[in-house]
Amino acid sequence: MTTTRDDSLKVDGARRAFVTATLGAGFAAAVTPAIGSTVIQTDSNGLDAGETRIRAGDIDMLAYYAKPQGARQVPVVLLVQEIFGLHEHIRDLVRRLGKAGYLAIAPNLYQRQGDPTVVKDINQLVQEIVAKVPDAQVFRDLDAAAVWAGAHGGDINKLAVTGFCWGGRITWLYSAYSPAVKAGVAWYGRLVGKATDLQPLYPLDVAAQLHAPVLGLYGEADGGIPLDSVEKMRAALKAAGKPSEIIVYPKAPHGFNADYRPSYVSEFAADGWQRMLAWFRQNGVS
Repeated sequence: MTTTRDDSLKVDGARRAFVTATLGAGFAAAVTPAIGSTVIQTDSNGLDAGETRIRAGDIDMLAYYAKPQGARQVPVVLLVQEIFGLHEHIRDLVRRLGKAGYLAIAPNLYQRQGDPTVVKDINQLVQEIVAKVPDAQVFRDLDAAAVWAGAHGGDINKLAVTGFCWGGRITWLYSAYSPAVKAGVAWYGRLVGKATDLQPLYPLDVAAQLHAPVLGLYGEADGGIPLDSVEKMRAALKAAGKPSEIIVYPKAPHGFNADYRPSYVSEFAADGWQRMLAWFRQNGVS
């Protein structure tokens, strides 16, 4: 039997109801997925994978990496965490990229500011941790992760970046900051917003400065990213002559790839993942 998009949304809707009830105990549960069969779990068979420490300025920064076992000179993907930090879902995404033939690495980009897994309120998370993370610090930490990857089996001449939610915004910005990036894929990252001293720019501000083509993956029903901002970004990319692209999935909410949260839509998550891998290949990161 063929499953239509609407059927998929119905199935995922029932699943979302179950997950919502399961996570009702608090915000912390949502950032440390532990729901058995409702969470995609990627093993580390055939991978070199695990935690490492990267010297990044004044700290030894925790990171999680994966790559094909014993492989050398494989393309590198910097994976930028969601707003919720370096939790198990992000580590699973790293392993999925490892299985796809990449050296993927996700650094703990909040390490200096705090631990999001112990925060039970999202407003507290934003105010006490996220708002205090300077973009310039994030860029330097990603640079350090790329250097580490180059010294541990990765080919940094084939460097891509991808990120989700908070990391989606960073993906656009880092692709404008670093000339080393060959391709970026931004999953539902905010395109416009209120500038601060620590976070002075948004993707719309840097559309003309992108060093690499970026694929944006967005949801039509994302309550935090208005469609008019998506259209403004498309127009800015076109005006700048940049070979980037934005896909908007119909009826999709924010976080449609987050399989541990009620927002998950399996059809769009799978399609986005395949588009991401194709984008990397198309732009020489393979």
